[in-house]
Amino acid sequence: MRAYERFLKYAKIHTTSAEEQGVTPSTSCQWDLARVLVDELKELGMEDPGVDDNCIVTAWLPATLGQEDAPALGFLAHMDTAPAFSGEGVNPILHERYDGGDIALPKEGRLIKAADFPFLEGMKGKTVITADGSTLLGADDKAGIAEIMTLCERLIREGLPHGRICVAFTPDEEIGEGPDHFDVAAFGAKYAYTVDGGAAGSIEYENFNAASARVDITGVSVHPGSAKGIMENALLIAQQLNALLPSEAIPAKTDGYEGFFHLDRLEGDVAFARMDYIIRDHDRARFEEKKALMERAAAQVQAEHPTARVELTMKDSYYNMKEQLADCMHLIDNAKKAAQLAGVAPTVEPIRGGTDGARLSYMGLPCPNLGTGGYNFHGPLECVAAEDMDMVVDILCHIVSLYRA
Repeated sequence: MRAYERFLKYAKIHTTSAEEQGVTPSTSCQWDLARVLVDELKELGMEDPGVDDNCIVTAWLPATLGQEDAPALGFLAHMDTAPAFSGEGVNPILHERYDGGDIALPKEGRLIKAADFPFLEGMKGKTVITADGSTLLGADDKAGIAEIMTLCERLIREGLPHGRICVAFTPDEEIGEGPDHFDVAAFGAKYAYTVDGGAAGSIEYENFNAASARVDITGVSVHPGSAKGIMENALLIAQQLNALLPSEAIPAKTDGYEGFFHLDRLEGDVAFARMDYIIRDHDRARFEEKKALMERAAAQVQAEHPTARVELTMKDSYYNMKEQLADCMHLIDNAKKAAQLAGVAPTVEPIRGGTDGARLSYMGLPCPNLGTGGYNFHGPLECVAAEDMDMVVDILCHIVSLYRA
């Protein structure tokens, strides 16, 4: 079975995660895909397929004869889709022999415009898969799951020599909680790769240092007719705080290694307002400077509005895995070799985000990220090509062969 055929099945299963639920998984629908994957792992003949109490699916393949001394390799992907856009009722559409032009989606009048997305040129002639325009597609990261499952099938069916192979599919990656309950020692891999990136052949081992920041502002609400010297408008205080942050350091004005402050949510009224930020930077020192600036901004507006209350809560989410992979650059070198062997030009680029691999690397499992072949994640213009998914499977097979004893 080709990877895209598995993907079409997985994409239809609703697995959207949800923030601030206080449970794992954050949504019960993720169990539906977990159970399907366990059944498929059993059918493939994997060892010990199962799902634990935290909805983490695992299984493994023993080393083939003569490969017992090869390092155990892990491959991971996540089951949830991003809460940023609907992932329920996904209807995958195959655009066969894509002609290189705009792709019209049947619902909501949406277009994937060739002029806006240069990567479409490389998909010409391929079978491009999209949703119908009303939902995201879920290639992030169900394409990665399908590719790992197809890798396992090929290793077993073709009898390819390999060391121990460990696979895991996690919940809640999109809300930053994927590795919260992951048992690295029990997983059994010495090195691993997440398959959760973009273009086939892309390799990522540098990611943002990341933190969340929440600002709760309690104002003083009185009748506006008698408000002079008394009212403290929480919404205006929120605007003042945001104005103290650099206007150029926002996602819409940054790229590459440039960090940012992203105001993700602002809600409230005169009496109370809440602001949710994410803070990002690849450089650890600049990351700490950004957090310190957020603290100074909150302190300044509090000092200027003493009868209001400004409460800042910050929490680090993950760190740049580059720091943990410095002694394991063979993972990057072999991924590049594997892409070349698969006929794909490798690209190494920093992630303007994070993956489970970032946290796993700090938990003792060196774990860079590989592309899935997907694009435009987290929205209705998401797409992936069936042939690019085949290439990713080839890359994974070559990685396995490069680590043979």
